[in-house]
Amino acid sequence: MMSVQEDNRRLVTDQMGRSIMIPSKPVRIISLVPSQTELLYELGLADRIVGQTIFCIHPEQHFGTATKVGGTKKLRMETIRQLNPDLIIGNKEENERGQIAELAQEYPVWMSDIKNLGDALEMIRSMGIITSTEKTAEAIVEQIRSSFDEITGPVKGKAVYLIWQNPWMAVGKETFIDDILQRAGYINAVEASRYPELTADYMSTLDASHVFLSSEPFPFREEHIAAIRKIMPNVKVKLVDGELFSWYGSRLLKSAAYLSEL
Repeated sequence: MMSVQEDNRRLVTDQMGRSIMIPSKPVRIISLVPSQTELLYELGLADRIVGQTIFCIHPEQHFGTATKVGGTKKLRMETIRQLNPDLIIGNKEENERGQIAELAQEYPVWMSDIKNLGDALEMIRSMGIITSTEKTAEAIVEQIRSSFDEITGPVKGKAVYLIWQNPWMAVGKETFIDDILQRAGYINAVEASRYPELTADYMSTLDASHVFLSSEPFPFREEHIAAIRKIMPNVKVKLVDGELFSWYGSRLLKSAAYLSEL
């Protein structure tokens, strides 16, 4: 991330390649992404976070301390304006493009763009730079990197990672979760990119040994395992913690150990 100092402000570049002028030390931060909100608290910035989304549930003890600014894709724009932020932190995939463009006309908006673990580590390091918490951020990066380096072993088979029902939706290629699946030792059985809808007939033809039912965004439960087994009778079906597969902030500190247990 490029950073150029100018008086009490800095020109920085976000992960979308946008140049943003931000305060040298932002003190009124709004986070629009749950995983990045948790990271900001991990960086020791609780007293500087003035707004977060209704989905920013971690850390639990801070859920009620910051003003709620709506959902990730349906922000309360007037609430954000009332908070008068000096830095807004969002994500290309999780936030709605039009709302981000509108906010960027009024406030410094730093956007992440995460497709793999390397992007996530770069984002964490960047968060440290723009909030003047570089040492803490670098320590988190090294812990995450080290924990993933310890995941070893043979390929465990092909897997389908489902995120929705009615229609069935899966994680495809070119996604953060696809990268995490590979690091856990699985080959994504879904060849399509992004988050394709799958028919039951198509699912029955997939050469997969495992199906993972994520806890989010759709709250899969035990009763959904039977539905999958009717479609794919020869696979192992497991409910998995979606946060440990998809949250690309400091929650990654817990992900490698969880993936190893799978």
